Amino acid sequence: MSPPGGLLDPRQLLSSLPDAAKKLNPLTLWRNPVMFIVEIGAVATTVLAILEPSFFAWAITAWLWLTALFANLAEAVAEGRGKAQAASLRAAKRDTTARMHESEAVINAADLRPGDLVVVEAGEIIPGDGDIVEGIASVDESAITGESAPVIRESGGDRSAVTGGTKVLSDRIVVRITQKPGESFIDRMIALVEGADRQKTPNEIALNILLAALTLIFLVATVTMQPMAIYAKRVNPGVPDSLALTADGVSGVVLISLLVCLIPTTIGALLSAIGIAGMDRLVQRNVLALSGRAVEAAGDVSTLLLDKTGTITLGNRQAAAFVPATGVSPDELAAAAQLASLADDTPEGRSIVVFAKEGFGLRERKITGAHWAPFTAQTRMSGVDVPDRQIRKGAASAVMSWVRQHGGHPGEQIKELVDGISASGGTPLVVGERVGGTSRVLGVIHLKDVVKQGMRERFAEMRRMGIRTIMITGDNPLTAKAIADEAGVDDFLAEATPEDKLKLIKKEQEGGRLVAMTGDGTNDAPALAQADVGVAMNTGTSAAKEAGNMVDLDSNPTKLIEIVEIGKQLLITRGALTTFSIANDIAKYFAIIPAIFAAVYPGLDALNVMRLASPQSAILAAVIFNAIIIVLLIPLALRGVRYRPSSAADLLARNLYRYGLGGVVAPFVGIKIIDLFVQHLPGIS
Repeated sequence: MSPPGGLLDPRQLLSSLPDAAKKLNPLTLWRNPVMFIVEIGAVATTVLAILEPSFFAWAITAWLWLTALFANLAEAVAEGRGKAQAASLRAAKRDTTARMHESEAVINAADLRPGDLVVVEAGEIIPGDGDIVEGIASVDESAITGESAPVIRESGGDRSAVTGGTKVLSDRIVVRITQKPGESFIDRMIALVEGADRQKTPNEIALNILLAALTLIFLVATVTMQPMAIYAKRVNPGVPDSLALTADGVSGVVLISLLVCLIPTTIGALLSAIGIAGMDRLVQRNVLALSGRAVEAAGDVSTLLLDKTGTITLGNRQAAAFVPATGVSPDELAAAAQLASLADDTPEGRSIVVFAKEGFGLRERKITGAHWAPFTAQTRMSGVDVPDRQIRKGAASAVMSWVRQHGGHPGEQIKELVDGISASGGTPLVVGERVGGTSRVLGVIHLKDVVKQGMRERFAEMRRMGIRTIMITGDNPLTAKAIADEAGVDDFLAEATPEDKLKLIKKEQEGGRLVAMTGDGTNDAPALAQADVGVAMNTGTSAAKEAGNMVDLDSNPTKLIEIVEIGKQLLITRGALTTFSIANDIAKYFAIIPAIFAAVYPGLDALNVMRLASPQSAILAAVIFNAIIIVLLIPLALRGVRYRPSSAADLLARNLYRYGLGGVVAPFVGIKIIDLFVQHLPGIS
C-alpha cells in the first residue's frame, strides 16, 4: 500500500503545491501559531515593500512567502502520500447494492442500517461492515490488505467479521450489518490516511503551546529592539543611516526578518507532517490507527501483553520426540505413531506423520483392508484397525483407558513419562496397540509449542527499550513457565480468562504504565478497550475492532512489536527536529544581531564569526536558510529518525549530540554559503 516514488518525488512535490497554496488561507493557518506569525510577517513586508520598494525588501518578502509555502508543503506532501495510498481503498468503495435476507429486496448499500441482514453470494461485493451469522465463504480482501490470497470467513468464532467493499469468491453467507451510515471501515480508513480527519494529539497540542510561548517570547524580544535601536542612534548621532538601522530605529523589514528567523519555524513547519507520516508508516504495514493518540501511546508503552499462541509460538504443537516404552524400539513406536496419525487431520497429527518421515525415513503407506478411526473431540484419539491389529494415539488418559479396557496395563513408567513431558511444558500423546487379545502401550509422543525464530532476541530488544513483556495463555502454569523461559518474556499469566486480562491491565495502569495488547475475539473486547494501545485483528469480531484503537489488516499478532517501534520512532523524530529547530537559532543571532547594531556598537563585530559580507547579505542569507532548511528536512520528517532500541538516557544523549550540535553547526555553514552568493546580487551592498 505504499505510494510510488521516493520521499521527495518531484511529481509528488508538484502535485502537492496547489494544496500547499490553499493552506495559506489564514482561516486554516491560524491553527499553527508559528507559521501564522510568518504569514502575518510576509503580509507586512509586502506592504512595506510596496510603500518603500527596494530589491532587499522584495527579496525578503519573497522568501518569507516561500517559508510559509514550504511549511504547508511539508504537510501537503505527507497528506499527498496518504491520498496515494487511499486511491486503492476508494476503488473498493463503489456504488454497491445489498440484497436483504428475508424480503430479497435489493437496496442501495448506503441505505443499510445496523442490524440489517443481507445475503452475499459468490462473485458479489459485501455491501457493508458486519458479522457473518450464517454460512462460510472465501473472501478476497486484497482491496483492504493488499494481499491477493483469499481468506476464509465463517459464522461464529473469531473469524466472522467482514469488511464492506471486499468480494465473496465462493459459497453464500448472511451478514448482519454493524456499521453506521457513512461510518464504514473504508470511510474511516480513507479519512485517516489522507489526514483529513486527523485530530491533534495531546503531545502535539502541548508542543504547539510550547512553540506559541517561544514565539511570544521572541516577539517581545524583537519589539524591544526598536527602542534600543533609537537610543543607540541618539547616543551615536555620527553613525550614518543604513538599510538596517535609521534614526527611527530598525526598519520594519529587518525586524520582521529577525522575528521569523528566531521563532522555531522549522519544527512549526514540520510538526503536522511528522504526525501524519507516523500514521502513514503504520498504514504501509497494513495497520489502521483509529487515532493519532494511539500512535503516540504506542511510543510510550511500558508493558506489552502478548498471546502465546500465534504470537510467541507458531500456534500448533508439533512432534518433537518419540519416547518408547521398555521393550519397544524407537522405530517400532515411530511406525505405529505414523499409522495412527494418517487419519488425524489436525496440525498435531500431520506433524507426527512428518516427524516420522524425516526422523525415521518412514513414508506414508497404503494399507489394504484398513478401517480408519479419525480424531474426534469425544474419543480424543485417532487410529487404524487392520487385520489382527489395532493402533490408537491420543490423549494420555484416553489411550491408557483404552488399553485397560482391552486387558492391558500401561504401567508406572508411562505415567512417569507423561508427567515428565507435562512438567517440561510439552503435551504428551500416548500410543497403544492391541494385537489379538493382548494390548499394551508402545510409548509417548512429545508434542511441544514451537517458539517462533528470533522471538528471544526481539524480547531482549523490548527489554533494552524499557518495555516489560507478559505472555498471556490458557495453558497450565507449568507449560506456561516452560514456554516463557524459552521465549525470554519477563512474565506470564497462565490459565487466563477475559476477567484476568482486564484485571492485569488495570493493575499495570495503576502503576502509571501504558499497556498494549492484541486480541481478536468478543471476549477480548473489554481488555482491548481498557488498554492504552488495543490492536484488534482484522479477522476478529466487530466487537473487538470497535473496542481497539488500532486494526491490523494482516491479522498478525507479532505486529504489535512493530507498532511500538513505529510509535517510538514518531516521538524520537519529533524530539530530534524540535532540538534541531531551537538549536539552529543560535547561528541566526550571530548573523542578524551584528548586522543590525555593529555600526553603532563596533564591538559587536566580534560576533560576526561567519564574516558575512554586509548587513543586508547577512539578513537575507539567514532568511533564505530559514526557508530552505524546511524543504531539506521534509524527507527526515516523513521517513522518521532511525530508531535503535536503547535507554531513554542514551536516546536523549544521541538527540543532543546529533541534532542539537547539528542544529548549531548547520546554520553557520549554510548561512555562510548563501552569503557568498547573495552578496553579489544587485541591490545588496
